[in-house]
Amino acid sequence: MSDALPIAGGSDVRRYLRGLFGRHPRAIGIALALHVLAAAAGLAAPRLLGQLVEAVHDGTSVDHVDRVALALAGFLVVQTVLTRYARYRSQVFGEQILAELREDFVDNTLNLPIGTVENAGSGDLLTRTSRDVEQLGWSVRWAIPEWLIAVITAVMTLIGAVLVGWWVLLPCLLGVPPLVIALRWYLARAKDGYLWEGETYSTINASLTETVEGARTVEALGLQQARIDRVDDDITESYRAERYTLSLRTIFFPTVETAYLIPTVATLLLGGWLYLRGDASLGEVTAATLYVQALIDPVDRMISILDELQVGGASLARLLGVAQVPEDRVATGRQPVDEKIDAADVRFSYVEGRDVLHGVDLSVGIGERIAMVGPSGAGKSTLGRLLAGIHPPRTGSVTVGDVGLTELPLSELRGHVALVTQEHHVFVGTIRDNLALAVDEAATDARLLEALDSVDAGDWVRALPQGLLTKVGSGGLELSPAQAQQLALARLVLADPHTLVLDEATSLIDPRAARHLERSLAAVLEGRTVIAIAHRLFSAHDADRVAVVEDGRITEFGSHHELVAADGSYADLWKSWNS
Repeated sequence: MSDALPIAGGSDVRRYLRGLFGRHPRAIGIALALHVLAAAAGLAAPRLLGQLVEAVHDGTSVDHVDRVALALAGFLVVQTVLTRYARYRSQVFGEQILAELREDFVDNTLNLPIGTVENAGSGDLLTRTSRDVEQLGWSVRWAIPEWLIAVITAVMTLIGAVLVGWWVLLPCLLGVPPLVIALRWYLARAKDGYLWEGETYSTINASLTETVEGARTVEALGLQQARIDRVDDDITESYRAERYTLSLRTIFFPTVETAYLIPTVATLLLGGWLYLRGDASLGEVTAATLYVQALIDPVDRMISILDELQVGGASLARLLGVAQVPEDRVATGRQPVDEKIDAADVRFSYVEGRDVLHGVDLSVGIGERIAMVGPSGAGKSTLGRLLAGIHPPRTGSVTVGDVGLTELPLSELRGHVALVTQEHHVFVGTIRDNLALAVDEAATDARLLEALDSVDAGDWVRALPQGLLTKVGSGGLELSPAQAQQLALARLVLADPHTLVLDEATSLIDPRAARHLERSLAAVLEGRTVIAIAHRLFSAHDADRVAVVEDGRITEFGSHHELVAADGSYADLWKSWNS
């Protein structure tokens, strides 16, 4: 099973939120002030109604009732206007916060070590970038502003109730113990429950992604039922997680609903007793009861939204966890003295205790073209990834100009060495957009077409109705695997690294076209270092030297003619290739 990405702890989440909110004191201050004013405007109604009840009891005029009604309408209008602008400011602030959260998450995701992403699998990261971001967006846009409104309204309502008389605190306090007990019970279980839910969604996505990506293999080996059973098991686990969180809610919410009744009933009983004793007026008892009744709604919203915040908090912890992946490289500030690539006593393992490279030594001269050949599973691609700085070696060193590849920041490393594999991706956008990804400054059409010409793609791009502005990717022009690979190679030409590691980079192009493409690419890359991993031995024939990789070791190293003359493993491969 893949290693899931880490999840941030509660202290990390709180620290991040403090820093995030701390960058917007003015926006927070304006939103809070508007909410306080709106809540204060709402305090007038219970007091005015209490006074009206007292006046009616004692005898009053219609004019007085009309004035009270007009005052109530006025305060209601003021409260409505203030609430509208308070919500607007809160939602604008929420969008700003969400944008920053998303930007931070994208930055952290793009900085993930490739090896970590591969080990974790695509399902976990896909769930975090989709469901968790969506859930957090809902919390930031709606739950947090509404919870803030509820808190301020509850505090202001309680203040209004206490101003009627200190005795109102007693019935309010009677409702606190059951609420505290229920909250402590719920909060102790909710976070783990919602994290469990998130993990099950990641597992389902991983299973579905693996099945779709390996559909041909599944069909060829007759694994359809096994994959269906796997997804069924994952859905069963997700059901268990959903049922657990649902059981928490079915216990928690009825408990707090019952707790709401206690303060209202207690206020009526205590207020009635004080009224009979002459210690409180009818208007005060009425106002106190209305305030306590009004207190139920914001408290109820606070607790109800707390469930949404638990889900959002779990999603935020999963998003922030991406930033906690340990770095696989540490920039030392050292600069390479030249572009010479050296590997010394390199050992590497994907699984602890099982090395796939065993003490590899390789020295690549500046401008030299090296071909790596050997049987499948021998370790060629793994060695290529280490020579490109994708993975650090377990032991030994891989350097460029006497500086370890993992000592260079990624942005600087790619100016020295880059890896191009048989895997490729066409981004949604125009062909121009896809090529411009490789250059920081604005690239001219002539420069982009020159790069396309160098990989034999210029003619078919010019033949398109919109040329470089043709939309490709999902929803656009569907490129063939060969055309997509040509775009990837053109991006490489534009990126202009000194050393290239080509891992079957032309495998999806037919052999005759690939031969022509590699010759064109060789002309463009004159003077650069090229390390080509290939099964097609014409690549080895054209190389300056050939490294034969077998069982995680370089068993032969020399020019094509030297290795043929040595009559070893390479000579056998060459004879088989030409037979």
